[in-house]
Amino acid sequence: MYTYPSRTALATVKAKVRAATRRSTNQNLATLLHRLNIVLRGWTNYHRHGAAARTFAFLSAFTWRRVWCWLCHKYSKTGMGVLRRRHTRKWWPEQDELRLFKPTSVAITRYRYRGAAIPSPWETTTKAMT
Repeated sequence: MYTYPSRTALATVKAKVRAATRRSTNQNLATLLHRLNIVLRGWTNYHRHGAAARTFAFLSAFTWRRVWCWLCHKYSKTGMGVLRRRHTRKWWPEQDELRLFKPTSVAITRYRYRGAAIPSPWETTTKAMT
């Protein structure tokens, strides 16, 4: 049985990315990347235990597109090549040693081990019987 991130969960994180990139271009790229990284890192760490590789790839592409459009809007009179040289490394946005978090870099770990966190139903019944 596979567990996927729900559509509402994906819509919620997309709305947060949209809200961060829709606001004014008054902030610098490092501030925007810091805000987005907090949201993306938390959401992907929460959903990494399910079958979420395709969802992470979609979210990565969606976020990259939003940040790139934000850059083009902020520097509307600057050419694409100059923007690429100035604000990206290998087409991935970064500034001041702060890179945009890649959701695809999160390792999917299925079936996490819970140890003794879930009590055995047989132990509780044997203790109750004695």
